[in-house]
Amino acid sequence: MSSVLDREMYSEAEAARLLRVRQPTLHYWLEGGQARGKSYKPILRDKSRGSRTVTWAEFVEAGFLREYRQKHKVPMAELRKFIELLRQEFGVPYPLADRRPFVVSGRRLAYDAQTAAGLGVDFWMVTVADDQLMLTTPADSFSQRVDWVDDTAVGYRPDANLESPVRVKPDVRFGKPSINGVSTEVISEQHDAGEDRDAISEMYALTRADVDWALAYEFSVRAANHAA
Repeated sequence: MSSVLDREMYSEAEAARLLRVRQPTLHYWLEGGQARGKSYKPILRDKSRGSRTVTWAEFVEAGFLREYRQKHKVPMAELRKFIELLRQEFGVPYPLADRRPFVVSGRRLAYDAQTAAGLGVDFWMVTVADDQLMLTTPADSFSQRVDWVDDTAVGYRPDANLESPVRVKPDVRFGKPSINGVSTEVISEQHDAGEDRDAISEMYALTRADVDWALAYEFSVRAANHAA
């Protein structure tokens, strides 16, 4: 699975579009940068690579930061330290593309790492409720977006709707959003060309519901791009 995680998948611009974050924000997470005369190291990379190509693991881990980006500014120093500690505790280079920090048996290590890093409570992965370690809402939302196999992230749901079957996978359609191996973009193009939904479902051996989900996703992407 490590080869899958290391696979270069997206341009920075395409990864940002799929994650629905600004490209400068994603670049900052990956490469660090400078602000007010001070240099900041990357969050997701151990050091700057000078690359605008995003690996599968980096894409997934950026999805984790995305959940927190919606309401808060991401604190570079503390999050970087937190991820470094997770790497050490779980012995993997991409701890946020690994399921173990999110499951019950791994939450104690994650809790200890976030407190040792001095991470603010708004960015905690794990919290305590009724004497139990629970995932926070953003961490749980991220975990549910990911398809896991043997603790490794092998798919990601770009649609915010939990019921959506749209996935991006490193070994399917070169990581483009798809349903049952059919690109949602292709489905949308057929619809734009005048094909009705039943005809599209028959054309690609999909259910009508699959076609509806694909179009709903593509329409939401267009709306987001228009708003931007």
